[in-house]
Amino acid sequence: MAAHNYIGHKGEDMAAEYLQQQGYCVLERNWTNKGRKEIDIIATKDDVVVFVEVKTRKVGSATTPVSAVDARKQRRIILAADSYLKTHRIDFHCRFDVVCIIYNDEASRIEHIEDAFRILPKFYR
Repeated sequence: MAAHNYIGHKGEDMAAEYLQQQGYCVLERNWTNKGRKEIDIIATKDDVVVFVEVKTRKVGSATTPVSAVDARKQRRIILAADSYLKTHRIDFHCRFDVVCIIYNDEASRIEHIEDAFRILPKFYR
């Protein structure tokens, strides 16, 4: 497995564990809409469906994890979430979170941005 794939999978595992520790119920991981659009984690908490994008970078990376959630990525996540809600006939409130992980073998740092698409630039409109 390529190093970047290993780091990405490790980050998703860390994010899922973190969310569960915070009281989230993880429903799906790496959900795809017919293989086209992917959502890293789908969870629930307090009657809200939460679509989570996980971005992991190694310590010292030139880019920040959140910078990778650009206009195109936000749009793809929103379209996939819409498909998920329709496919599963879910009529709950939902939001989009981003979990950023700065990965280090000894001590990684996790930042959870709740309702991230309201905070990040509103590219998706």
